Amino acid sequence: AAKVWPVPGSPVPVTGQTFAALLVGTALGAGRGLASLALYALLGLAGLPWFAGGGSGVTVSFGYILGMLLAATVVGALARRGADRSVLRMAGTMLLGEAIIYAIGVPYLALAADLTTAQAVAAGLTPFLIGDAVKAALAMGLLPAAWKFVKREG
Repeated sequence: AAKVWPVPGSPVPVTGQTFAALLVGTALGAGRGLASLALYALLGLAGLPWFAGGGSGVTVSFGYILGMLLAATVVGALARRGADRSVLRMAGTMLLGEAIIYAIGVPYLALAADLTTAQAVAAGLTPFLIGDAVKAALAMGLLPAAWKFVKREG
C-alpha cells in the first residue's frame, strides 16, 4: 500500500503516487508509461490494496489516478520530443503533468465527495501545491538514474 500522510480537512492524503507517475511517464515514454499506470489502476480496481492507505476500488481520490494515466502519457510524449533536454523545459513538462492530474482529480473529487468546486479546490488542490512541486523536482533529479535503469540515454 502507498504510504500516506493525512491532510487535515481533506479526504485526499499526500502520497508518492504523483511523483511516481511523472517519473514513470518521462522515463518509459508515453506508451509504456500509460501501460504501467493502467496496470496499476486496473489491479487496484480489481481489489489489490495498493492505492493510498491500502485502498482499492473506486475511491473519492480515484480521479487523481485517472489523471496520472493521462499525465504519464503526456509527459512521456513530451520527453520523447525533447522536453527532457533542458531543465527549464523539463520543469514545464512536470508542471503540466501535475496540472493534468489536478484537472481530472479535483472535479472527480467534487463529484465523488459531493463538494462544491471551491471546496474541492480547497481540499484537493491547494494543500498539495508545494509538495507536488517538490515531487516534480525530485522526479526531474532522478530522471537520469531512471533512464539508466530502463537503458535509455538522456
